[in-house]
Amino acid sequence: MHAAALPYSAIADPTRRRILDLLRSGSLNAGMIARRFHGISRPAVSKHLGILRRSHLVVARRNGRELLYSLNAEPLREVEAWLRRYEIFWGRQMESFKTHVESTPTRGART
Repeated sequence: MHAAALPYSAIADPTRRRILDLLRSGSLNAGMIARRFHGISRPAVSKHLGILRRSHLVVARRNGRELLYSLNAEPLREVEAWLRRYEIFWGRQMESFKTHVESTPTRGART
């Protein structure tokens, strides 16, 4: 997979998005992250962390015997810039919806 596509692929998974959300408040080790997930094994969480590391959304550093994971939100700037191009589209869609709703008579309304 091309390196530029990695952040998009990484955030496509809801578990990885939850891990990123957890790391917004500070560094955590894999065990601390895994405890926040019910029904997901620690090896599965480690696999998700590996994907996040390869996409550069998470960095790991040693602190004694443990490995601490931290959020690196910089690659998300590219994702945000890409999404921003669609704001005009959504704005037009919402304006069209608003016009439609305001022009449609409501049930039971007296005219």
